[in-house]
Amino acid sequence: QWQLVETGGGSVQPGGSVTLSCAASGFALGDYHIGWFRQAPGKEREGISCISATGTLTKYSDSVKGRFAISRDDAKDVVNLQMSQLQPDDTAVYYCASINMYDKCLSPSDMMVWGKGTLVTVSS
Repeated sequence: QWQLVETGGGSVQPGGSVTLSCAASGFALGDYHIGWFRQAPGKEREGISCISATGTLTKYSDSVKGRFAISRDDAKDVVNLQMSQLQPDDTAVYYCASINMYDKCLSPSDMMVWGKGTLVTVSS
């Protein structure tokens, strides 16, 4: 069974940093483009970053550009999302998902396999 698992969520103060990781079981993470999404209470799921299968291409939404960084750790077969300068508006459940079309890697409706999400709460 193909699964994705997100880890690293938790509570952080405004201005702080958190790193999320996405790991796969049942398939090789490196064979797919991986996107990170988030969904805040009462809001639609938003694509915030993605990385190509080779790790050479990345995308960011305007809401996180300059604050978040996506990367692959091929040795551990994970995709990391380093989040810094966090603000209360960043509070959400964060998901990773896989896709085989890089052009659509920020589109929630096109993603193939989803993790169950990890909660990040930014509060003082």
